[in-house]
Amino acid sequence: MAEPAQALVAHFLKHLEKERDVSPNTLKAYTRDLEEFCAFLGPYLGSDDWDWGKVDRLAMRSFLAHLTRKGLGKRSIGRTLSAVRTFYAFLHHNDQVEHNPARTVGSPKTEKYLPGHLDRAQVETLFKAAATRASEGKYPDVRNLAMLELFYSAGLRLSELRGINRADLDLLAGQVKVRGKGRKERIVPVGDHAQRALREYERVRDALVKQLGMSADRTAFFLSQRGKRLSAKGVQNAIVGWLSQVDEGAGLSTHSLRHTFATHLLDAGADLRAVQELLGHASISTTQIYTHTSVERLKQVYQQSHPRA
Repeated sequence: MAEPAQALVAHFLKHLEKERDVSPNTLKAYTRDLEEFCAFLGPYLGSDDWDWGKVDRLAMRSFLAHLTRKGLGKRSIGRTLSAVRTFYAFLHHNDQVEHNPARTVGSPKTEKYLPGHLDRAQVETLFKAAATRASEGKYPDVRNLAMLELFYSAGLRLSELRGINRADLDLLAGQVKVRGKGRKERIVPVGDHAQRALREYERVRDALVKQLGMSADRTAFFLSQRGKRLSAKGVQNAIVGWLSQVDEGAGLSTHSLRHTFATHLLDAGADLRAVQELLGHASISTTQIYTHTSVERLKQVYQQSHPRA
């Protein structure tokens, strides 16, 4: 007897978590996308349970139309379709279906989008202001400066920064170990300015841990004032507060510092492959998004400098 449709989804999600060891964020995204798919299929097929092998190309096209009517953007639709394809690949591998209907429809074409970034003058303004505040010695300000410096110095994702443990930092060697997408580890260099900010933060962090005693998280590096690993929202709020002072209304975020890191490296002539490794991109095509900004800068220089431009 075939397993219930929802049970196969549960098996797949458990497979992702236990055998493929995907990150919690990735697992959450797969869960959300497949719940959306199941919620559509029930009314579409007129049943609370169904045979996954009976889902055809027409059903997939109807699902994509459903997502479009809901107002989902092309990127979100593409991500959901990718999740369904991966789920069907799992079913096929386990002899639950003979074909993958999600492969019969194409993903919507999307324009590559690059969030805003800071220019060099804005970076200097940002760090000068943050350093002045941190010089007063208050714990949140010292911590926030260290986070700002590390985001820009190492080009980290938000999840990578908040996931750093005390043992991951090697400031003598000028490097930090981070866990990226798919929990892949990489070692990234840390610049002199960031090293100084991190050493000062280490000092106030260790004092906080000593003060709080057993209630403090001794593993996590970036802590709240209560001694717990800083939440994603806590990191974002701290960083956005500073970024909004530099360019209010630009919608800058922690990821903007990652984009700034990559753009400034490429502007200075860094090798694209090296930047790919530093960012932890699985594909070079993802890193190539940043070359657009560098080319636009070169065009601007050309227009301003060439006598016959």
